[in-house]
Amino acid sequence: MADGLLVVSPGVATTIQDGGRQGYMRFGISGSGAMDPDLLALANGLVGNPTGMAAIEMAMVGPTLVCEVESCRIALAGAPFAMGLNGHGLDAYTAYDLKRGDRLNFGAPRSGLRAYLAVAGGLAIEPMLGSMSTHTRTRLGGLGGNPLAAGDLLPLRGAALPSRPMTLPNAQRPGFGGPIRVVLGPQDDRFTEEGIRTFLSEGYTLTARADRMGCHLDGPAITHAAGFNIVSDGIVNGSIQVPGHGRPLILLADRHTTGGYPKIATVISADLGRLAQVRPGETIRFAAVGVDEAQDAARDARSILSQRLAALMPAGGGSFDSAFLLACNLIDGVVSADPYEPEP
Repeated sequence: MADGLLVVSPGVATTIQDGGRQGYMRFGISGSGAMDPDLLALANGLVGNPTGMAAIEMAMVGPTLVCEVESCRIALAGAPFAMGLNGHGLDAYTAYDLKRGDRLNFGAPRSGLRAYLAVAGGLAIEPMLGSMSTHTRTRLGGLGGNPLAAGDLLPLRGAALPSRPMTLPNAQRPGFGGPIRVVLGPQDDRFTEEGIRTFLSEGYTLTARADRMGCHLDGPAITHAAGFNIVSDGIVNGSIQVPGHGRPLILLADRHTTGGYPKIATVISADLGRLAQVRPGETIRFAAVGVDEAQDAARDARSILSQRLAALMPAGGGSFDSAFLLACNLIDGVVSADPYEPEP
């Protein structure tokens, strides 16, 4: 058998995701990519990878994996999934070394919905259109374009490792919750004033019809001013459509690239990660902000991510000796294209 991580149980909705598939939306191909790029970056930072490298995205219930290589280093970032190694509990935001035969299992998270498991050196999977991200509806990326399944073997590239695994201090670990900020438009003129007030003042429940493509919300109907059909136009990550029934539909990473329902608002990029952690049955409230505030929030989010990556330290504390520092992939900032930037 080839070396890698063997999938004993896939969990629910477990896929391979990286920073996304860039430059193909004009051809009708979804960008895909991690639902929370910042958590992907933190998981990769913990094992010394580039921040956008492909990792395992898990949701609701995680997988069970067996190490089929001599050794590898892993780290989880995101929702606090129950996590164990050979029956012993592990902590998120801390890297661990596995050896051949070790069994790594994930249950359900105590809160939140999604997390990312990174492996030092990354996965030895051939990119499709410049990305390993899995888009299941078109069978692109990952392993045959499918979610992970029992019996799959994830081949690893391997990596030279620093002398000690890394951890993220508790004070730097992200939390979830709070209102989701939106910028109204681009078709908010297709709704009545009462409809917009309803959207911004009422709570909406995430239904079971939620996945990486989008999430359907239930709550008070939002009234249209001029029907619910428009000429199809582009959709970005976080576009909020309102079909004829009047309930919001938020389009996410695996969305289609155009659509013909009017869009009342767009979730700001800084809040897409928190949105990805909302569980079915939980309530979402929206707060409108201006474009300038949304841009400030995006800059703040990038700054916070840079601070968290810079705060990574050896697990268990201790001093930073020269040998350790020279072995580390030290990070003093993050510069990356937004995988959800709308195309011209």
